[in-house]
Amino acid sequence: MSLLCLADFKAQAQKQLSKTSWDFIEGEADDGITYNDNLAAFRRIRLRPRYLRDVSKIDTRTTIQGQEINAPICISPTAFHSIAWADGEKSTAKAAQKANICYVISSYASYTVEDIVAAAPGGLHWFQLYVQPDWDINKQMVQRIEALGFKALVVTVDAPVLGNRRGNKRSLLDLEANIKLKDLRSPGESKSGLPTPLSMPSSSSCWNDLPLLQSMTRLPIILKGILTKEDAELAVKHNIRGIIVSNHGGRQLDEVPASIDALRKVVAAVNGKIEVYMDGGVRTGNDVLKALALGARCIFLGRPIIWGLACKGEDGVKEVLDILKEELHTCMALSGCRSVAEISPDLIQFSRL
Repeated sequence: MSLLCLADFKAQAQKQLSKTSWDFIEGEADDGITYNDNLAAFRRIRLRPRYLRDVSKIDTRTTIQGQEINAPICISPTAFHSIAWADGEKSTAKAAQKANICYVISSYASYTVEDIVAAAPGGLHWFQLYVQPDWDINKQMVQRIEALGFKALVVTVDAPVLGNRRGNKRSLLDLEANIKLKDLRSPGESKSGLPTPLSMPSSSSCWNDLPLLQSMTRLPIILKGILTKEDAELAVKHNIRGIIVSNHGGRQLDEVPASIDALRKVVAAVNGKIEVYMDGGVRTGNDVLKALALGARCIFLGRPIIWGLACKGEDGVKEVLDILKEELHTCMALSGCRSVAEISPDLIQFSRL
């Protein structure tokens, strides 16, 4: 069967994965209100195409933190890729490198950062950091990723405690027992005694900790999980270089705004001072264009990447990225946009539905 859109990959991935794995990937917090609204919110936005424009050449390229990417479609940090495909994050990294887009590698990866970078040494990599209570561990991790050529540090801020994921509670322990986490151990230190990321990050982490983290690195620091104008303003005040507007795919605090709805207020709050990105609910090229029209520099994909990985490994991830890029290309042409720079708020309107 041909897989023509992201929904096709989702259906096929569910057939191929065990219920335990599927429940972990798709698991949402509480009643799943935010999980569902991430998708529904995009349907409340309509496009306003402009015609009689020369769209014979379409350019989907853009830049993030000064690095050029072939499309404003990148990969969010998601955990445990090996539950979907044996080579896990190594296959994901290879696909991202071929697509020339950014891959944010998770702290909860199935392989060490060294193994993942070795699989795709020419790729654009950012690293997601869950700040640990032990700052020696944070410093060690930062030093490792700098040495490996990572281009940014993404600090996830919306998980001081684990969200109430009811569905996962029935199977998560079995999943954890079969995955060996390595990111917070140095190469060869499987018995080092260092805490593993199975324990949650520091619940006391706060804005006052950011200067200490900034003193450890020259890499740009991006905050992932910002949803309000107040926190966006604080990010600018603390010299943060970018924000990923995100509600953790509806897996943390339920009943918060959909990412695409929160995006508008965050973009307005930073007023062009720093780059803003978003993840959550993107399933089509039209969704990508809507996010860019609302001010996102690019979008990040979470679950759809795992669907592609489960279906075809590296090739599946690349197909998911290619499908979304081609859909964006078509949407841009049909909307009268020749380049990403021409995508503006005038291209969308909000439906009353």
